[in-house]
Amino acid sequence: MARSVRNDEVEVTVLLPCLNEAETLEVCIRKARRSLDELGVRGEVLVSDNGSTDGSQEIAVRAGARVSHAPMRGYGGALINGVEQARGRYVIMADADDSYDLSDLGPFIHELRRGRDVVMGNRFRGGIADGAMPFLHRHLGNPVLSWLGRRLFNLNVGDFHCGIRGFNRDRVRQLQLCMPGMEFASELVVRAALNGYDITEVPTTLRPDGRSRPPHLRTWRDGWRHLRFLLVFAPRKMLIWPGAVLFTVGLIGTVTLAVGPLVVGGIGFDVSTLVYTCLAMLAGAQLLLFGAFALIYGRYEGITDLRQSDRWSRYVRLETCTAGGIVLILLGLAGTILAVATWGATGFGAQDASDTMRVVLPSSTAIGLGATLIFAGLFSSLLSLRRVSVAVADQQISEPGPLVVSTH
Repeated sequence: MARSVRNDEVEVTVLLPCLNEAETLEVCIRKARRSLDELGVRGEVLVSDNGSTDGSQEIAVRAGARVSHAPMRGYGGALINGVEQARGRYVIMADADDSYDLSDLGPFIHELRRGRDVVMGNRFRGGIADGAMPFLHRHLGNPVLSWLGRRLFNLNVGDFHCGIRGFNRDRVRQLQLCMPGMEFASELVVRAALNGYDITEVPTTLRPDGRSRPPHLRTWRDGWRHLRFLLVFAPRKMLIWPGAVLFTVGLIGTVTLAVGPLVVGGIGFDVSTLVYTCLAMLAGAQLLLFGAFALIYGRYEGITDLRQSDRWSRYVRLETCTAGGIVLILLGLAGTILAVATWGATGFGAQDASDTMRVVLPSSTAIGLGATLIFAGLFSSLLSLRRVSVAVADQQISEPGPLVVSTH
């Protein structure tokens, strides 16, 4: 559907995603319109319909709302469509089940006028009525996911998944949000945080919704989607930092045990432990590389810090990885030759397994790390192709003529 022409006189759009909300939609629209009128705000109510079959569209029009058909199914799909179709400078989104207080939009509008990019509602500060939120959501799901979001993205947000929130429409459109399901709620605040947006909270209330049917939200399915989204969007804390720790511990253990057995607190560590320290090095290196790939990819999608991703793109470029990989492979081959020569000195007969493995395990690990590093450089170059093509396009538009593009 083509986007409606924006009316610059509309300051606030109240956006209601809708899928068969005939029981509660009208009261939500009337509350929102009354609140806008009482505040003296020029606004509109937009219902982004997700294919309702209960007459919600007609109810919305009768109640004075504008209706837009959302071609993408899902909660996020309806909101993405609504943001595109909104005419207001600011958008306040809320569920259409009459659980949020749409009659009190003042705090959201006040903060948006102060220049905030995103204004989150906080149900835990405003008050949650009895029966308004399931026990697991109130005492486990929301607190845990909100805590995790604060730790991963350095956000001072106490209610990460509140369904009522306001934002500057143009600023949010720049994020190019794309999650079609319930995880859209996480995507909005996470990507806003990653892009340095000004985010604040205002208290809001939650009461039992007015529907007789079960809610669209599915506790375990949608909870997992939110959790997965949070983990995927934090590559430094979920991949790079654990990888660095694992690799460092593995390296220290490998170097120490390659020299000889180690006793700590009466506990002996020998060749069997060396196997696991070598494994820790391999696993840690791969976590580091996957984290670097995620940052580079996120740089092109606008979801990670540009300085961080550019730094990692220099670290894992093809030339650097190839040089480091060749050095590691040569070291591994040198150790292998030493082990074979030592074996040959005994006539290729029986070996002392302990002494041999102290050389063979680190050597084979070095060869494996070297090969991994070289192929990581190749993959990083593939990710960088997009940067080259974008640079080519930009320069061709601004400066027609000869063009030289660096690949790193």
